[in-house]
Amino acid sequence: MACFHAIPIVILAGLVAVVAPVSPAHALDEADRVYLVGEKAFEDRLYPLSRRMLERFLEKFPSDPRVGDATLLLGRTRLAQGAAEPALEAFKKVLAMTPVPGKPQEARFWEGEALYRLKRYTDARAAYARVIAAEPPSPWLPDALYGLGWTDLELKRRDAAVSDFRRLVKEFPDHPTAPSASIQLARALIDTKHPDEAVPLLEGFTKTYPDNRLAPEAAYYLARAKIAAGNTEEGVAALRAFARTYPNHELASAARRTSLESQLKSGKKKDVAEEYTALMDQKPATPEALYDAGVMAASLDRPKDMEAAWNRLRKEFPDHALTGRASLEQAQKVFAKNNFKDAAALGRAAAKSPEHAVRGEAMLIVGESELKLRRPAEALTAFQAAADAPGLEPALKYRALAGSGLACEEQKQWTQAAKFYDEVAASSPDKTLAGWAKTRRAAIAPNLKPTGKKS
Repeated sequence: MACFHAIPIVILAGLVAVVAPVSPAHALDEADRVYLVGEKAFEDRLYPLSRRMLERFLEKFPSDPRVGDATLLLGRTRLAQGAAEPALEAFKKVLAMTPVPGKPQEARFWEGEALYRLKRYTDARAAYARVIAAEPPSPWLPDALYGLGWTDLELKRRDAAVSDFRRLVKEFPDHPTAPSASIQLARALIDTKHPDEAVPLLEGFTKTYPDNRLAPEAAYYLARAKIAAGNTEEGVAALRAFARTYPNHELASAARRTSLESQLKSGKKKDVAEEYTALMDQKPATPEALYDAGVMAASLDRPKDMEAAWNRLRKEFPDHALTGRASLEQAQKVFAKNNFKDAAALGRAAAKSPEHAVRGEAMLIVGESELKLRRPAEALTAFQAAADAPGLEPALKYRALAGSGLACEEQKQWTQAAKFYDEVAASSPDKTLAGWAKTRRAAIAPNLKPTGKKS
């Protein structure tokens, strides 16, 4: 359907581009065309075109009676493009108009959406609450309840989120957001220690919403709810069934992990061993299955089986994010056993990960391993790569800078070592590390050349 509308929109856009305003009548025609292109492009999700036309309309025809509607639509277009701040600016302009354009509370709802995208959750909550409190009820009431529920989750107000989602599901069961709200309600009920209420809600999900795309999520959280309610055996069986039915689902790994934890707590190591074998025999193999097999083997204290799983992971899925995580975990384990050569090799393998944080932490392990192997030049290169990695936690970054200082010290690069120690001492969030850096700085002070000026 979108493709059907796209051709006339492009033609209209071309007409807008070539028309020259030669008279008031022509100007009126151009206003109609520009507005129509902006409106239809939005409907067809051609947001860059819609935004251009609407901004042009507002600039060239500020006295047109459709300015309010155009501003509201421009805000929605900007929001659809991910430009939340300019979108908020448009919605605020609309809310300042008299009367406010759009359906009752429409602009207020979209203001809440923009604030939510900007992570201004308290302000977003206030906007949604005004929509919900409006009399007569706004047609945006169910959408506002959905937004309020998510906002309360962000604000850690889980009991309030339960109330928000419960009202939406009860009063508007046919609303497009109701299936998702049901899942979030169940999650919040589990988190607030009411899993017994989540169970019947999720058991009826597929009947209430047949063929819904969220059916796998409902199955997963139903299993979690049963475990939390004390029905561990049935819940674990459901989690294992979920992982088998949806092996590539984003929750499959969590299902296997939760099942693993529950089985180990119950002393059912035999079941875990059987699950390990099933994952290793799975065809076709998936990175998630091989990674989880390694985790299971590690939990059973079977290091050779762990290596077998993760060696296959590296061989069959060398570029997958889980491969990097597995290599990092192995590097940390062998480093703790003073096997620094293997730790460095595994760390370099982990450094190929597509995840910034994993790469940074992997290079930190490489640096510390190379330092232990008395290869300070290689260690310094690794530490600097770790410190420069985006997404690395501050505590780890300053550990890398401290390691850089040691590597420089080993090479008698006293001035550079002092700079690293000074930075760690001044800014590290780890006070113990900061104190250590001050001690090292004092220890190398006699090796530093005087910097005072000659009189």
